[in-house]
Amino acid sequence: MSCRCFISLNKAAYQFILASCRWIAFRRRVLTGRAQIPTHYLQDASLCYEGEAPAAELQSDVFFREGLAPGGQVTYTPRLLALDLKGSLQTLKQEGCLYSTEQEDSTFTWQGDVVTHTEAPADKNSFLQDLDRMDMGELLAEPDFRTLPAPPTQSSSGAAVAVETVNSTLERLQRSYRLESSVRVWSDFLRLHLHPQSISIINQYNHDGEAARLEAFGQGEALLQGAVLEELEDRLHFFIEECDYLQGFHVLCDMADGFSGLGSKVTELLQDSYGGRGILTWGAAPISHPDSSPVKEVYHMMNSALGMVHMANHSSFFCPLTLRGGLGRRAAPPTGFPLLNYDAALWYHSSAVLALALDTLTVPYRLRQNGAPMWQLADALTVSGRKVVSAYGCVPFPIMRDARLPDALLACGDALPWRPLSGCPELPGARRYGQSVTLRGLEGRSLVSPRVPGAEPSSILHCAQSGEEVLHTHLYTHHPSTPGAVQVVSYPSKLTPPFPQIFSSVLDSQGLIQNQTHTAAAAAVPVSSVPVLSSLRSSSSTSHFLSELQRSCSSVNLRRLSHAFLSHGEPSEISESLEQLRTLAYCYRDDSGGTLRSSDEDDDDDE
Repeated sequence: MSCRCFISLNKAAYQFILASCRWIAFRRRVLTGRAQIPTHYLQDASLCYEGEAPAAELQSDVFFREGLAPGGQVTYTPRLLALDLKGSLQTLKQEGCLYSTEQEDSTFTWQGDVVTHTEAPADKNSFLQDLDRMDMGELLAEPDFRTLPAPPTQSSSGAAVAVETVNSTLERLQRSYRLESSVRVWSDFLRLHLHPQSISIINQYNHDGEAARLEAFGQGEALLQGAVLEELEDRLHFFIEECDYLQGFHVLCDMADGFSGLGSKVTELLQDSYGGRGILTWGAAPISHPDSSPVKEVYHMMNSALGMVHMANHSSFFCPLTLRGGLGRRAAPPTGFPLLNYDAALWYHSSAVLALALDTLTVPYRLRQNGAPMWQLADALTVSGRKVVSAYGCVPFPIMRDARLPDALLACGDALPWRPLSGCPELPGARRYGQSVTLRGLEGRSLVSPRVPGAEPSSILHCAQSGEEVLHTHLYTHHPSTPGAVQVVSYPSKLTPPFPQIFSSVLDSQGLIQNQTHTAAAAAVPVSSVPVLSSLRSSSSTSHFLSELQRSCSSVNLRRLSHAFLSHGEPSEISESLEQLRTLAYCYRDDSGGTLRSSDEDDDDDE
């Protein structure tokens, strides 16, 4: 179910994405990681059309490119490169079907007998079957909703109506999809058509089975050379040459297996070739692995540690994305959210939660107005060499229908509402060196409290004049010395099939909390959008997080690791990388007395 390398790119003032999952899309971002996160994230339901006023806040062209198929049809596909393993595509064609010709050249010069062996195609789940029927016009007339036209202008009312018809049809179908038992790979729930240059298959390793598995960091490092490197560079240049302004790269990488090594070499390549651009790298890790064992868990931990060190060195910042309680041996229980009922054992569920958070975390450099470029966001969070940042989120943000943002924040009490999305819990008294906070999904009257002439405001939050001021004031009351930026976007995170229905029954279709009299009616309506609050942060809590991972890895007898793990790296090289991790952890130490240091950290100082 893992996918390996993903790169996404876009046009003016956009970014590039390269990922070690099975995708690479160009939004002028680069992603390396498990592909189920970008599959949820890049579904075309999240596109913002000019006809939708709130959607104009965000730029779709940051990720998507307009093109023409051979037949003259307008296409709108993600700027994406996807690296995956042999046997991982299942029902998806590597070259896609947008640019395929009706007839292929079948001229043979051989005069003898010809025997054709045809492998039975993989079975398609109900969602993919419906997509095929829509393509044939059985369920949906033109345009094909996976081959979207260019975003309509204000005068393109007909195109805007067509898009709305597509979304309405999908919403009516949503409740029938329950793919938990049928999703094996990311393409099992992919709605987007991809460009023929997007998917690249690594044939040296298998996706399934016990033989030829990409399980070690060194194996992934050794991959990016020869034909694999040449193909990656060619596809990369194809998308980059379309960009009038390349802002940077967004990399989503799987940390737990050999793709951590491949992602490290990819970020090194990007740094060498495009050193002046932003390289934002996200490392994905599931809560649990199928068919795991104590030995495999050690490999997962070592891959995560080595990948974090190397990708942080070659990136503008590195941010882990996981709902695990940590990446070391003493992991806490998975992150829970009050309004979610997700299955921690299913990557299909946990990747959907992380995708919702990532969709909000990346808002600052996708804004149409007043956006921050990627390098500026990274520089604000990585002062003094602190290249590892942590993500936090409130998915969905808990607010009653007809309630106001000040009341919703005060209802959280003394604690901030978000939960860790990087396996790094916030320690009491931790010092924050910088943060970027984004709230999306609330608009108009919901953001501020009404002013009653002659009445005394019930709190300082009720005095604020805008949503940004409300959120900034709330953060200041908790951490007055923390520098940071706040963004408030009214456009919510859109959910369309087959996004898993993992939400509490108290939510209505817009992800808002209903009162008790409406709960029964709301339970029958699928959630189609949600408000989300997220935060990217650099804090002294990262010191404990990194130190715990370094200590867990240092306790492993490196000479007892398998030949596959050590075939491309000596134990001394691994020890050196773990020492770099320890040095990185020290960068986050707060010696001002603001953070209580654990006994383990005190022991480290005494050594």
